[in-house]
Amino acid sequence: MRRPSYLFATRHPWPCLLFLAPFLLLYEAGVLILGGPKPELLRNGADTWLRWGLESFGLPQLYCAPVLIVIVFLIWSLLRFGDRPQGFLWLAVGMTIESVLFAVGLWMLSRELGPLLEQFGIHLSLGPPPKSAGRVITFVGAGIYEEVLFRLLLFFALGILFRLVGMPGLISTLLISMASSLVFAAAHHLGPYGEPFDGYVFVFRALAGLYFALLYQLRGFGVVVGTHACYDVLVGMPIV
Repeated sequence: MRRPSYLFATRHPWPCLLFLAPFLLLYEAGVLILGGPKPELLRNGADTWLRWGLESFGLPQLYCAPVLIVIVFLIWSLLRFGDRPQGFLWLAVGMTIESVLFAVGLWMLSRELGPLLEQFGIHLSLGPPPKSAGRVITFVGAGIYEEVLFRLLLFFALGILFRLVGMPGLISTLLISMASSLVFAAAHHLGPYGEPFDGYVFVFRALAGLYFALLYQLRGFGVVVGTHACYDVLVGMPIV
């Protein structure tokens, strides 16, 4: 079997699952260990929404969310068993480097936007480092579950819808990327724990969402999860 190129291999579901697994294990174990009697306080908002949805179908929320993610990627990997890449170690190293570089790149973009947004009273400076291990765990959860909801599931659902109406592929991809970015930004202002709406913060988050959407399309799910988690830890505050 011919060895696929690195750019192709990182987008395959099998290495994505292997790369995602340590993040998922760290987050789920961290929430249970550090959360004490109230682990839900450490859970990311997107994770909480997903668990509420599963619970509404009568599924136990403690294990079903991470197990469901793993099952989806295992089935996806089996469907593409014939073109699976070999040699995960070199892929993992490359995906880790990419995640860090793309996270730094997004942070630099936010810094460049700083002078413009500060004219409207918004400060996107580097925040304080996370004050606790629990805070870091929450950031890792954001990288996982926000990408599951706003990229993986939303791209899949809208992709099916746009194909049914006969929309051309390129236009469909652009519209899905924009829609996922707007929903991603709006979600931070919804629910009892949502932030008060601020138009300029919304715009920045939408741009960050578009950045993640492009990464998902071009570099795959594993890299975008790593980038999102690294970025949130880097800035030390839930700006996205």
